[in-house]
Amino acid sequence: MARYRLSDPARADIAAILRTSEVKHGAEARIRYRGLLAAALRRIAADPQRLATADRSEFLAGLRSLRIRHCRNDSREAPVAEPVHVIFYRAAPAGIVEMLRVLHERMEPARHMGSP
Repeated sequence: MARYRLSDPARADIAAILRTSEVKHGAEARIRYRGLLAAALRRIAADPQRLATADRSEFLAGLRSLRIRHCRNDSREAPVAEPVHVIFYRAAPAGIVEMLRVLHERMEPARHMGSP
């Protein structure tokens, strides 16, 4: 399995997502969503080119994405009913997968893909 690292913007995205999840849906929902995000990160690291991913090089060379809803069965927590986030990532040197952003699926990626 490849290793992965989170960019500072991705860390901030995840923190904001989990805060919002807890405020809107409670502590249990935050735990479930955190588990789903962790499962998605593990899945990307294990196989960055898997079928459920998409080439997003129109935004940044080598960029790919995965909708976290494709990882619902991988989470160790109870299922999340309607996951709405997308992880944007790319391969980095030394076999590391760099997670660049975690955005709501309704967000326009081009507006959030500045220089990492």
